[in-house]
Amino acid sequence: MDEIEALRELQRGSEEALSWFIGRYAAYAAAIIRNILLPSLSESDVEEALADVFVSLWRSAARVPAENVRAYISAIARNRALGALRAHRAELPLEEALIEVPCPTPEQALTEREASERALAAVEAMPEPDRDIFLRRYYYYQSVADIALALGMNVNTVKTRLRRGRERLRDELMKEDE
Repeated sequence: MDEIEALRELQRGSEEALSWFIGRYAAYAAAIIRNILLPSLSESDVEEALADVFVSLWRSAARVPAENVRAYISAIARNRALGALRAHRAELPLEEALIEVPCPTPEQALTEREASERALAAVEAMPEPDRDIFLRRYYYYQSVADIALALGMNVNTVKTRLRRGRERLRDELMKEDE
């Protein structure tokens, strides 16, 4: 079974197709989740988030883009892991919980959204492999050593490319603020 056929079967409700996706992508999704959750949470939290990824895939099979199933699964894994971190965040002491946090004004919210969109556009405009390195580090939370290994690069090369990428991103965002 290939990926397109497995997706069609998954959309028809095939448990065999779900098993196929689990076999193919469980290790990949687990690595993303571990990069985000460990050491803050336990391995059982990783397993729970991983199970949630494939339940979500099952439930949203009709919306999964056939041309990019891997990216869809990675986004689910990242979001589930970040959700698990938020859910397990330590409770604030009573005094700190009573401190009011000001809500952003509509203007501030718009400014933040525009800055986020500019940052995403700047990252997407990066040449390869810099874009891949940047996304692996800051979106998938991979370690520098893991990125270097995956891309067949020296660790120092990855660090240098990340530094230059941050500088380009800062310069691009500062240029648009002027």
